[in-house]
Amino acid sequence: MKKVLVTGADGFIGSHLTEMLLAEGYEVRALSVYNSFNYWGWLDGLRHERLEVVCGDVRDPNFCREAARGCDTIFHLAALIAIPYSYVAPDSYVDTNIKGTLNICQAARDCGVRRVIVTSTSEVYGTARYVPIDEAHPRQPQSPYSATKIGADAIAKSFYNAFELPVVIARPFNTYGPRQSARAIIPTIITQIANGVREIHVGDLTPTRDFNYVKDTCRGFIALALAEGVEGEEINICSKSEISMKDTLQLIAQLMEADVTWVQDAERIRPKNSEVFRLFGDNTKICSLTDWRPQYSIADGLRETIAWFSNPDNLAKYKYDIYNR
Repeated sequence: MKKVLVTGADGFIGSHLTEMLLAEGYEVRALSVYNSFNYWGWLDGLRHERLEVVCGDVRDPNFCREAARGCDTIFHLAALIAIPYSYVAPDSYVDTNIKGTLNICQAARDCGVRRVIVTSTSEVYGTARYVPIDEAHPRQPQSPYSATKIGADAIAKSFYNAFELPVVIARPFNTYGPRQSARAIIPTIITQIANGVREIHVGDLTPTRDFNYVKDTCRGFIALALAEGVEGEEINICSKSEISMKDTLQLIAQLMEADVTWVQDAERIRPKNSEVFRLFGDNTKICSLTDWRPQYSIADGLRETIAWFSNPDNLAKYKYDIYNR
């Protein structure tokens, strides 16, 4: 890779990926969503001689073409991701997730990009029909969000089949770590405990998840960008393990030395047929195609995450007492 474009670079995973790419010597063009405040999200304050931050929107095809120009590789992470918000604003998810991916694929084709890593999600699988979930598992659109990500994956795959666009669909399972949105289960628990709350408000604690520490996810993206013979493939990035929401809460409380109870908050419960009750991924494919292996256990990743959130400057950025869709 020479010069790379990271869409969604101002977000949780995108900002970590941007920092990792810079640390490994790449020249990075980072896309932050346009706003009148010139605010760069989690990239704000980051300055580097090999970093170029551009502000725009993946919903605009002309902007995408200009952003892709001169780039060797594109990491396409820009998306709307909050599942509850997709229930009330599905049009926005279609525009950003499906049309945004279409615009990036078309821009990459026009500009002769060497490889495009399109970010999928384990949510496309829905509740596991069998475990561990491999890439052949049926797709089940259990929310408008997951439906749009299934659509985005299909757009990317169609550009590989129809135009030989060198696309790889990276499918990370549940990524967590510093900077994650407060709507997610792990930041929700940590921020409440760190603020002295002992009656933790949560949703359903019975589902299981295959959690990936954010550094492992980012290493997976880079490994897929460098691997040979992976064009057109859909590839899981996961730990090949699972833990329930309840056990996650108890592990966090143990690591934070907090005596807590929990209260189920009706606002945080998904509709019955929309909840994904089990995610447990198979990472055989990525391990066979690359030298990637998960490096963080759930306990190790949580320790780093707790340490970051426990910093008063970081904790102050989160409204722990307001549920964010």
